[in-house]
Amino acid sequence: MRRKFLLLLETGLVLAGLLLGASAWKIYSALQQPLNITQEELLDVPNGTTPTGTLKRLEADGLIKDAFWLRVYWRFNLADQPLHSGEYRMVPGMTMQGLIDVWKRGEVVQYSVTLVEGWNFRQVRAALAKDEKLQQTLAGLSDSQVMERLGHSGVFPEGRFFPDTYRFVRGTSDADLLEKAYARLEDVLAKEWAQRATDLPYTQPYQALIMASLVEKETGVPQERGQIAGVFVRRMRLGMLLQTDPTVIYGLGERYTGKLTRAHLKEENPYNTYLIPGLPPTPIAMVGREAIHAALNPVSGNSLYFVARGDGSHVFSDDLESHNNAVREFQLKRRADYRSSPAPGTPDEQVPIPAPSPEVPEQQPAPEPNASEPPSPQ
Repeated sequence: MRRKFLLLLETGLVLAGLLLGASAWKIYSALQQPLNITQEELLDVPNGTTPTGTLKRLEADGLIKDAFWLRVYWRFNLADQPLHSGEYRMVPGMTMQGLIDVWKRGEVVQYSVTLVEGWNFRQVRAALAKDEKLQQTLAGLSDSQVMERLGHSGVFPEGRFFPDTYRFVRGTSDADLLEKAYARLEDVLAKEWAQRATDLPYTQPYQALIMASLVEKETGVPQERGQIAGVFVRRMRLGMLLQTDPTVIYGLGERYTGKLTRAHLKEENPYNTYLIPGLPPTPIAMVGREAIHAALNPVSGNSLYFVARGDGSHVFSDDLESHNNAVREFQLKRRADYRSSPAPGTPDEQVPIPAPSPEVPEQQPAPEPNASEPPSPQ
C-alpha cells in the first residue's frame, strides 16, 4: 500500500513537473512571439484600462496569440506593475516581451503644444481647441466658466497662464494643460516677486504681472525689456500717462483690424492708457519669465519716451524734444519693411502723437485690480 502511494506521488510530481514545464514553455513562446504588424502602429490605453483587457483586445485585433498565457505571466510576475494610460508605439519586429518592457517603463508617446509669449487668452483657447490629441472638455464654455472649471472662480484669465511648450500624452484634457500652465505662472511670478527691486510703483504681484504684459507686447527685443519697464516705471512715478498702444489695441478687442487710428486713442475704455492714469485693470497678454523679471527689475536711467525704429527695436529719449525728433525720423518716414515692436507676423501699427509733457497732474495710485469683474476688453 505504501509502495503504491509512493508510486502515485511520484507520478503526480512528474505530471506536475511536465505541466509546469509546458506552462513555462507556453508563456515563453507567448512572450517571444512578434507582434503581427507590418508597419508602426500606436496602441491606445485609455485611463482605467487593465492589462487583462489590453491583452484580450490585442488578441481580438489579431496582433497576438495566446493572450491567456500572457495574462498568467502578468498575474504572477507583474501583479503590482501599473499599466500607465496613454499611447504606446509598436513597431514591426517587436515581440510581446518588448511591448511589455515598454509598458513597464511607462514609455508612452508624448505630444506637445506651445503657448506663445504675447498671446491673449482667446488665442490660447484657439490653439488648444484645434489640437486633436487633447481631450476637449472646455468647448462652449465662457472664459469665466473655464476658470471656474479650473478651480479659480472669479479670476480673470488674461495673462494668468505661463507661455511654454507643454508635453502631454493622449487622454490629457485641455483643462489639465491649462491647470499646469496656471500653476507654472503662479510659481514663476512668486519667485520673481521675492527677488524684486525696491521702490517699485506696485504693491502686489498682480500689478507686476500687468506691467510685464505691457513690456511683453511693446518689444520683441530681449535686451530692451528692462529699458521699456524702466520708462513705464519712471512715467508712473512722475504721474505721466503710460500711453502704450498695445493696451488700446487690447481694449478694441476684435474690432482691431491692424491699423490704430487717432480716433482709437481718444476712445474711452479702461484699457486706453492714453486716457487713464496708471496701469490697465488686467494684463493684456501672456508673459514670459524675462518680461516678469524686467517689470520687477527695471533698468535705471532718465529716458521717459521710446519710439519704434521699424526693425523691432526702439529709440529711447530723455526729453520730449528728442522724442519728437525720433518720431519724425522713424515714424513719419516709415520704410516699406517697417514693423513696430511686437514679433514679426503681428505688427501692431503705432500712431505717432506727441507724448504728454511731464507737467501732468500727480497720478492717482495704480488701481487695485478687480480680477473677478474686470472691464470687458471687447
